[in-house]
Amino acid sequence: MEIKDFLLKSWNNIKNIWQKQTIQTSTRIGYHIIWNIVLFFITIAIVGAFFLGGLGAGYFASLVDDESVQSEEEMASAIYSYEETSEMYFANDQFLAEISTDLLRDEIGLTQVGENVRNAVIATEDEYFETHNGIVPKAIFRAVFQEVTNAANKTGGSTLTQQLIKNQILTNEVSFERKAKEMLLALRLERYFDKDEILEAYLNIVPFGRNSSGQNIAGIQTAAEGIFGLKANELNIAQAAFIAGLPQSPSYYTPFNNGGGLKSEEGLQPGLNRMKSVLARMHEESYITDNEYQEALDYDIVSDFKPREPSVLEEYPFLMNELKDRATDILVNVLAEQDGYTEEDLNNSDILEEEYHILANRALESNGYRIHSTIDKEVYDAFQKIAKEYSNYGRDKVARNERTGEVIRVENPETGELEPLVVPVQAGSVLLENSTGKIISFVAGRDYNTSQQNHATSVPRHNGSTMKPLAVYAPAMELGQVQPGSVIADVEEDFSSYGYNRPPTNYTGRYYGLVSAREALYKSHNVSALQVYKDILGQNPAQQFLDKMGFDHLSDDPAHNDYANLSLALGSSYRGVTVEENTNAYATFGNGGDFVNGYMIEKIETNDGEVIYEHQSETTEDVFSPQTNYLMIDMMRDVLTRGTGTAARANLNNKSVDWAGKTGTSNDFRDTWFVATNPNVTLGSWMGYDYNQQLDSGYSARNNVFWAQLVNAATEIRPELMAPSQSFERPGGIVSRTYCTTSGMLPSDLCSELGLVQTDIYNANYVPTKRDDSLVEETYVMVGDKAVIAGTDTPKEFTEGDGVAFNPDWLEDMGYDKLSDIEQLIPSDSGVWGDIQFPETDEINNDGEDPLMPTSVSLNEQNLSWDASSSQDVVGYRIYRSSHPDDDNFQRIGSTTDLSYTLPSREAVYHVRAVDYFGQESKASTEVIMGDFSEPEEPEKEQENQEDDQQEEQADENENNNSNNSEDSSSEDNSEENTNSDQDQNSNSNDDNTETQSNDEENTENE
Repeated sequence: MEIKDFLLKSWNNIKNIWQKQTIQTSTRIGYHIIWNIVLFFITIAIVGAFFLGGLGAGYFASLVDDESVQSEEEMASAIYSYEETSEMYFANDQFLAEISTDLLRDEIGLTQVGENVRNAVIATEDEYFETHNGIVPKAIFRAVFQEVTNAANKTGGSTLTQQLIKNQILTNEVSFERKAKEMLLALRLERYFDKDEILEAYLNIVPFGRNSSGQNIAGIQTAAEGIFGLKANELNIAQAAFIAGLPQSPSYYTPFNNGGGLKSEEGLQPGLNRMKSVLARMHEESYITDNEYQEALDYDIVSDFKPREPSVLEEYPFLMNELKDRATDILVNVLAEQDGYTEEDLNNSDILEEEYHILANRALESNGYRIHSTIDKEVYDAFQKIAKEYSNYGRDKVARNERTGEVIRVENPETGELEPLVVPVQAGSVLLENSTGKIISFVAGRDYNTSQQNHATSVPRHNGSTMKPLAVYAPAMELGQVQPGSVIADVEEDFSSYGYNRPPTNYTGRYYGLVSAREALYKSHNVSALQVYKDILGQNPAQQFLDKMGFDHLSDDPAHNDYANLSLALGSSYRGVTVEENTNAYATFGNGGDFVNGYMIEKIETNDGEVIYEHQSETTEDVFSPQTNYLMIDMMRDVLTRGTGTAARANLNNKSVDWAGKTGTSNDFRDTWFVATNPNVTLGSWMGYDYNQQLDSGYSARNNVFWAQLVNAATEIRPELMAPSQSFERPGGIVSRTYCTTSGMLPSDLCSELGLVQTDIYNANYVPTKRDDSLVEETYVMVGDKAVIAGTDTPKEFTEGDGVAFNPDWLEDMGYDKLSDIEQLIPSDSGVWGDIQFPETDEINNDGEDPLMPTSVSLNEQNLSWDASSSQDVVGYRIYRSSHPDDDNFQRIGSTTDLSYTLPSREAVYHVRAVDYFGQESKASTEVIMGDFSEPEEPEKEQENQEDDQQEEQADENENNNSNNSEDSSSEDNSEENTNSDQDQNSNSNDDNTETQSNDEENTENE
């Protein structure tokens, strides 16, 4: 009741007030006041807005004041200057890989991009793309407000056009100035480009994280291939949505790890969530239906992610790096030439060279070049397989400092401990086409992870005896110094004037005497090569021939002058040579004597197909004449058939191919080589340690077999190239001649009788024309241990041998008389050579005095012996006998060159006299008595004894036939005893047996 009364009373009060118009009056007064206040603030707001607008406009103008107005051409150039990855190709345009850079990108046109991708990108990155003019004001205001208020969620305000400007013209700098310029340029770009052009450029530029190999990628095509293994027009809705969501944070949303392979389930989640957001935006913008949206959400996108693949750099690391380096070198010259510089300008300025090297690297990584190589993919793959699986390289060894010998230690990544570095035998090989110089394949090493050095193209090593054909024998034949049948003295000689501290030797430590140039090569005798090179060194063969064959790193430093160094003949150049250089030089022989520089880059073209470089094979001037070249080929054939390269030929599947080559070994067995050529190709192979350790025995055979396996593999793939049916063609001007193996001259009758004749081929201009005069048919005597041609007064009874000896005048003319041991001239497989004597070349002077008598004469049963006369010209000894100690009538019963004589078994008295070269006798030696003369002999028995003497002496002659020299009758007495004595003179001296040495054929050689 009280409440009802209260309400009624209140209503009556309000009614009274309204009737008095108190409220109406107050309201009109308040309305006018409020309206005036509102008008005031509106005026202030408008003025403030104009002020702020002007201020903002002024500020905006100040931010873009220094931004020049770009023309359409300038903007187009900037927009389309995005980096495009260059590509490499095997021979025959077979794709190899994209060049490894920080970012992989392939350019495609918008027509090659599927609608799903375009819709997904527009929906998530720029919903107003089709309607705006480059910027969206409300998005910008929203972004500014979020920036000013430091809002937790910042949506950004950039359109696709603005993002394109930021990436291609401006930078990623976060500032109002950059944003203002971005807006201005975006508006301008929209005037010049249509929407499709802008979208196409954007899709080719934007980064999309990593591919399955872990490489950074950009561009929609690279992303589609690298993430799903599809083309950009093959992506379904879910795949397109996933890719479209990546640009906002590529490394965060990418499904792949930095080193390749899928992230963990937890790591994949951000990218999957981002994909759902993109799908939601596509659904909101009606790009996809409800069913498509739900299907995409339910789609198992993870199963579509590409499995990890090794990057091409992992699969072909040596090849990729080699092609990139060579392409860079080519582009240095191309770019410099475009700017008006010559190759000479680059060579004369290190700064200019460095500048263009940087520019070439950048161009290679960003200009999208197509680099076509000469490498045959199938052959290259086969070579790598053999290099990896070959099981007979030799053992691994601990690496040591070459100078100090200290063990090299490296840190174990697992334990952190320092451990000795153990390294394997490395290998390098190059296969090259002779006529063009194309490098068809190579082996750079066994394992890139073990050693990153390219042992085929970049690691110089001493090439050992493979240098002999290049620097010694072919140049010497070209200069007319030797021919295959020329005879060389492989003997100990003093080369100290050429820098040798001790006389050089062959691999076996022996010398091989008089050998032909052909044999010296296929058996790889070192001393023979030095002898030949010494004779042509004055004509600078290194400059005349090696320089022409691509050996660009020979030293002319006075301290290490390869051009004057005799040891260059054995492959000891100061810096060494690469396998590529050595193989390329041998291809000269395979190409008829003409050198063609090897190459690996066939051409370089732009992505539009414009060829900016194409290799032109240019033959240098002839290095060797066709005749010299063929002779060298023919000599090197023997290396494989009967020399140090027989293991290589034995392991060839096709032995009918005409191969010619040479083995090589460097000092201390650190390098082993084999290089051979056929009418089509040349293949060189090397093995050694990176730290120059000594190779184990059998190294040459191991490398020969490795070489043969490479040949066999390549022949299976390219038989027409590797196994030509034709042999090397023999040119005109080659003739066959016989020669005497002692001198290399035309055989004399005496040389022919001895069987010392061989036949070889010659350059018709350098056939031997002089008849051999190295042998003489003369009798000789031994003076001490020297054979001396018998003089007119020399007793014939002391001459020995079959009468064949080296001509002393010839020995002197050849300088062989100065040898410390002249018998080194006899080849190790002496045979008939053992019957040839070495006469003393020094003349024996007649002092007019009789020689001194022999001493220490003694008798042991029937053996009479004595010590030699101390006179230096004694040629033999005569034995005299008397029938009784009291009888001074001594008669000569025999002679010998030995120091003993077998006497007849009867009582008698004997003495010995020495005989010199001029026939002069010494005084009689001390007498010795055989028998007992204590009982005087009955006179009537004397006649019987004389008759018995004849019979005994005849028996003595037969008994001493193999050891004593005969004596001509010279007694003045015509008595019966003299006649009997003369009968003893038919005994013969002992033959002088000459020991022959076996000729152990070298399997390897050492410099």
